Formats: sequence, structure tokens, C-alpha cells
Amino acid sequence: MTFAREMLETKKVLEQLGYEVVVPIDADKYADGLLLIEDKWQKTEQDLIKNWYKVIQSSDAILVINISKNNVENYIGGNALIEMAFAHVLNKKIFLLNSIPKMSYTDEIEFFAPIVIQSDYTKFKN
Repeated sequence: MTFAREMLETKKVLEQLGYEVVVPIDADKYADGLLLIEDKWQKTEQDLIKNWYKVIQSSDAILVINISKNNVENYIGGNALIEMAFAHVLNKKIFLLNSIPKMSYTDEIEFFAPIVIQSDYTKFKN
């Protein structure tokens, strides 16, 4: 949720282009600083991972907002990696905002064959 603000900005752009966009629950609270860290108990209690799987299941594609974090350019965190795996298993398109990062699980990310859009939203029409 570190990139909640960027998620909401991207959501506005995509909606203006006619796309229906779903962002994680409480993204607005993270973007406004009302929530600062993800609570593992909330994830468990509300079964957020399973619920997000259902969202991906009913979607056409996912877009991972991968920007720099923890001194890693175009960082992709654990939750995003899980979401990419869900999308892959469900045969959904996977888009990355920026290039694939150099991380310990770069091979796994590459295996999912994401489409890198470099902020060019016209690439969704592929």
C-alpha cells in the first residue's frame, strides 16, 4: 500500500480512458496517511487475499504499479507478486507500469510475461 496515492492517480487516468478500475480496500486511507502500515490481522480477519483473488478472477487484467522502493528501482513487493501469480493462473493479462525490477524473484516475474507499459496506457489495447 506504499503506492496507494499512485494507484488512485492511475485509477483516475484509466477511468477517464473508459476502463473500470478496482483498487484495494482502504487505498484512499493509505493515500491520505490515515493508515500507515498494512495490518496482517486485518488481512487474515477480512480474508483480503482470498477476496482480492475473486476480484482478479472477475477482471480482464491487472496493472502492477511498480516504482522505486527500498533502493530497488521498479520494486514489486510480495502482495503484488501473489497478485501476478493469481492473474497468471487465471490467464489474465498482467501489466507493469515500469520495467521488471532486478530482485531475488525476477525470474518469477519474467515467467509471468508481463506487458511493460512505461506509463503508456494505450498499450492496454494489446
